[in-house]
Amino acid sequence: MPKSRVRKKADYTPPPEKKATPVRIDSLGRRWVAPLMLAMFLIGLVWIVVFYVTGAEWPIGALHNWNIVVGFGFIALGFVVSTQWK
Repeated sequence: MPKSRVRKKADYTPPPEKKATPVRIDSLGRRWVAPLMLAMFLIGLVWIVVFYVTGAEWPIGALHNWNIVVGFGFIALGFVVSTQWK
């Protein structure tokens, strides 16, 4: 019986390497985001807690139950600021 020919595979050559271009992250330009975000969260939380603890007389008595909306507004503003964090 005749012997089959041996097929020679081509040697593997990896594709040329691409040099990664360094991405510079400007970490100094966004230092204000985290403190401002936390401040908004805390202001909103303190606003709501003070409203409940004082029996709706503080922080602004004329707003009555709208003080809750103001507190949640500060918290929502904290979430809006958090979108700027990198």
